[in-house]
Amino acid sequence: MEKIKTQTNSTPSPLGKAGLGHLKIATAGSVDDGKSTLIGRILYDTKSLTDDKLEAIEEKSRQRGFDYLDFSLATDGLVAEREQGITIDVAHIYFSTPSKSFIIADTPGHIEYTRNMVTGASTAQASIVLIDARNGVIEQTYRHFFINNLLRIKDVVIAINKMDLVDFSEEKYNTIKGEIEYLASKSEYKGQNLTFIPMSALQGDNVVHKSENTPWYKGETLMHHLERLDVEDIADDSQVRFPVQTVIRPKTEEYHDFRGYAGKIYGGDLNVGDDIAVLPSQTKSKIKSINFFEKEYQKAKRGSSVTITLEDNVNVSRGDMLVKVNEEPTIAKQLEATICWMDKEPLQASQKYYIKHGVNDAQAKITQISSIIKTDFSGIEENPSELVLNQIGDIQLKLSKPLLFDSYKDNKSNGSFILINPKTNNTVGVGFIK
Repeated sequence: MEKIKTQTNSTPSPLGKAGLGHLKIATAGSVDDGKSTLIGRILYDTKSLTDDKLEAIEEKSRQRGFDYLDFSLATDGLVAEREQGITIDVAHIYFSTPSKSFIIADTPGHIEYTRNMVTGASTAQASIVLIDARNGVIEQTYRHFFINNLLRIKDVVIAINKMDLVDFSEEKYNTIKGEIEYLASKSEYKGQNLTFIPMSALQGDNVVHKSENTPWYKGETLMHHLERLDVEDIADDSQVRFPVQTVIRPKTEEYHDFRGYAGKIYGGDLNVGDDIAVLPSQTKSKIKSINFFEKEYQKAKRGSSVTITLEDNVNVSRGDMLVKVNEEPTIAKQLEATICWMDKEPLQASQKYYIKHGVNDAQAKITQISSIIKTDFSGIEENPSELVLNQIGDIQLKLSKPLLFDSYKDNKSNGSFILINPKTNNTVGVGFIK
């Protein structure tokens, strides 16, 4: 085979931008805490709203008799959302500043939409939890803080909103901050960075621009904090996992003998020359090349989608996994997991589902429901008979074939899965392996 045309020692360009330039954020908060208004304010102050969208917001605000712009109209897209003034679905909002691009998941605040929040936050690299300064920490705050801990989101902003309605009281701000810090002390996840910001999303205080109404606050504005976040810093380091999505065999005259394995790198970085093991066969080899389109690289960072070739002509198929030698995951037909139940039909022991784990799937039987987890950090309910919609609990599963997995705390991508009802093809649960 002829050599790949271009060689470089740099990282593939798609990942080069992902490190500092692209941030996924989830929002959370109770009803009327101001999530949609905050996002609308960000879009407005960063000049990310189109002229027609801004005109529609101005017109709708006038029709409702408001003497201010209702920025929540920028995100609440469903008719039911606009009529009720609440968020039901997960809306994804894309915008950019000169230094970074953002995706914000505007997730619902109602308890009955807990599953939507888990879905919206499952791929987030940072999170914003809003608290109404008038109400302080309430039941939904506990739930949203718990989910951020369950998903191990490393950087969480506690946005104490509507400070204009409490006269920008430093005492009120400090009281809420103290309650959240006490809550964090009860969490098992100790790697979380908490940032507290007093703000008024409606008026724009400390959102994009520094507020003169909080001279006692010496921290950053929300946007300055988000722009400063480095995705590399807020991601948890873990062992390299490269699940093979497809085998590349061009069989052209130019690349007649080329055999590459395409996929996305999770957990850590890969380098040419690394000793690797092919799982589940346990075959050993070395990385010969790392390719991205027609370019060849010496190194690829986590998050990059590449094609890898090996020194040896070994048997590798879709669903296999390449890992560094001595960094093998667990290979087993049984596992324990925490699951968020997302279906109207309750989860009960002995039920059967399909488990989808990365590019692999298997039949799964629920052998035990160990507990229901109370999301206010007050404890668990042991040995329940079932899990109902939006409940979170610990379960045990038996699989029809071995899977290659890690615990979620060690490797998010290889420690999560979904359950599918074989009768309806509906996704009924999202799980986090213990």
